[in-house]
Amino acid sequence: MERLRVSDNRRFLVTESGVPFFWLGDTAWELFHRGSLEEAELYLETRRQQRFNVIQAVVLAEFDGLHTPNVYGHCPLIDDDPAQPNEAYFEHVDAVIQLAATKGLYIGLLPTWGDKVNKLWGAGPVIFDVEKARRYGEWIGRRYKNTENIIWIIGGDREEVTDGVDYAPVWRAMAAGIKVGVGGHTLMTYHPRGGRGSSQAFHDDDWLDCNMWQSGHMRPDIPNWELITQDYQRTPIKPVLDGEPNYEDHPINPFTRQWLPEYGYFRDDDVRKQAYRAVFAGAFGHTYGHHAVWQIWTPERATINFPDRPWQEAIVRPGANHMQHLRSLIESRPFLNRIPDQTLILSDIGEEGQHIRATRADDGSYALVYIPNAGREITLSTQQLSGIILRSWWYDPRTGQAQMIAEVARPQDNRLTYTTPTSAEDWVLVMDDAAQAFLPPGEKL
Repeated sequence: MERLRVSDNRRFLVTESGVPFFWLGDTAWELFHRGSLEEAELYLETRRQQRFNVIQAVVLAEFDGLHTPNVYGHCPLIDDDPAQPNEAYFEHVDAVIQLAATKGLYIGLLPTWGDKVNKLWGAGPVIFDVEKARRYGEWIGRRYKNTENIIWIIGGDREEVTDGVDYAPVWRAMAAGIKVGVGGHTLMTYHPRGGRGSSQAFHDDDWLDCNMWQSGHMRPDIPNWELITQDYQRTPIKPVLDGEPNYEDHPINPFTRQWLPEYGYFRDDDVRKQAYRAVFAGAFGHTYGHHAVWQIWTPERATINFPDRPWQEAIVRPGANHMQHLRSLIESRPFLNRIPDQTLILSDIGEEGQHIRATRADDGSYALVYIPNAGREITLSTQQLSGIILRSWWYDPRTGQAQMIAEVARPQDNRLTYTTPTSAEDWVLVMDDAAQAFLPPGEKL
């Protein structure tokens, strides 16, 4: 595998040799802690077949990760001391990372969950200060310096400042230690608390290569497209994505109370809407998540916020299977020159669940418009598109199938009106410059 780097235009990721890389992630936070190697094989192979390419997982895990052993009976540290890592525990981490590499999967590796820095809630205990974080970062960076399928993710669902205490120096120290330990190339981002983004504390830090938001699990249709837009417009330019949106089959928490089943669950249409609208707003990729999968939940374990099925069943849920079609769509057109462009939409863009989002190539060779409603009429501007003849398609985000609508000459008034099919709820309208002779949307370039 090749390491990843930021593209020359600072908007996307590419391999070291320059091949475009669309991040399609999944959160398996407890994979190292709760999963056996055999279970990791099942999980990783399923995600490989579904065309995921990044797995986000935590070394010092959230669920009493210091004191509850992994499935082989090993805890990660001796006497809760980050200067005394337990080799047996880390050998299992090594094996899972290597297994992922054989399947062409990158690991978005969190060295620790946030409760080991800022307890706030969870088991903790707090074991890191600035110096311990730097030393642990250097150690773990050195351990994986030659592991090509690592993407470093600092942080772990905590505020940078709590009750007047600033924890950002601890995270900065860990990042600095990793860079010293790796001694060369790193690709690094930061996992923030829900409703926050890495840019709010660290955008100007040199170690932060990409920005990440956690739009979170509170209610449907949180406008993550606005969060992506905020960072897309920042300088210096850095790639951005939603690294933790609403999870499939996660209870909804609409009133800032406990997540309870009676409020309902996010389902496949909820995760599709957040994925397409974030990417079309300018994100370089997207992370999906499932509520049972991230915690590797089985009925023998205590539940966290009411998962409704075991992880082995959850890995093949509809939303997980649908995510590959987003990747296929983006990869079916040249995407390193892709930009967000809401001026394509002349009709009402809508709010929340009705919100429409558009993106296009900066040379006008294609445009993509996500429309979350069946039977909805929209009027689009063709002024931003190239070509005398325009070819349009409906792309189904549930199946990855495309059906051609028409080839038409560019209208003199640069306006075209479409109505989404009624056979299913959400659709992507694809408009191509016919002279480019692109394959149908979703088919490989």
